[in-house]
Amino acid sequence: MKQKISRRDFLKFLGLGTAGTALLEGATAIPAFASTAEDKLPTFDLGPLKIKKAKETASVCAFCGCGCGLIVYSEGDRVIHIEGDPDNPNNEGSMCSKGIALGDANTIVDKNRKRVVNNRRIMDVLYRAPGSNKWEKKDWDWALAEIAKRVKKTRDETFEEKDEKGVTVNRTQAICHIGSASCDNEENYLFQKMQRAMGVINIDHHARL
Repeated sequence: MKQKISRRDFLKFLGLGTAGTALLEGATAIPAFASTAEDKLPTFDLGPLKIKKAKETASVCAFCGCGCGLIVYSEGDRVIHIEGDPDNPNNEGSMCSKGIALGDANTIVDKNRKRVVNNRRIMDVLYRAPGSNKWEKKDWDWALAEIAKRVKKTRDETFEEKDEKGVTVNRTQAICHIGSASCDNEENYLFQKMQRAMGVINIDHHARL
C-alpha cells in the first residue's frame, strides 16, 4: 500500500538527509580537485604545468565595462595562457566565453622587433570584385578610401531629413553597423558615436550574437 507524503514532510526529510550528509562529510569524501596545482590526487597525476615558468601579469579584460580581472601568462613577448583572476572582486576568477578566448588573439613580436606578427589572423586586405571568383590583395590606403567612398555614396543617396509625418529624423536606413567582438569597450563606444553622427540608426554589437 502506497503511503502519501505531504510536501512539508518531503522538505523536512530532505533537510534532515542533507544535514546528515554534511555532518558525516559524505560517504566518499575525497580532497578537492583544485586544492593545489601540483598535488597528486588518488587517481590523477597533473604533472608539471605548462605555465610553471611563465611570467605572471595581472590585467583587466577590456571587452566590456565589467572590468573582470585576468592573469596573463607569457614567455618573452608571447602570451601563452590567460585565465580569470580569483583575487579580483568583479569576477572572482570566472570568465565569460569571450573573455576566456582572449588567448586566441595572442600576438608575438618578430626577432628584430620591427613589427607585430599575429599567427592566427590574416594581415592583408583581401578584396573580391563583384562577379569575381578570386580574392585580390589590396593595400590599406586603397581599402580605407574605397570604404569611405561607398559609405558616403550610400548615405547621400538614402539620407532622410524628415519622415512621412514631417518629423525631423536626420537618418539613413540603408546602412547598418555591427560592432566587432574583438574590439574593447572604448573602441566600440567610438564606433557608435561615429555611426550616430552619420545618421545610422541600425546599430548592434557582435558580442550579443
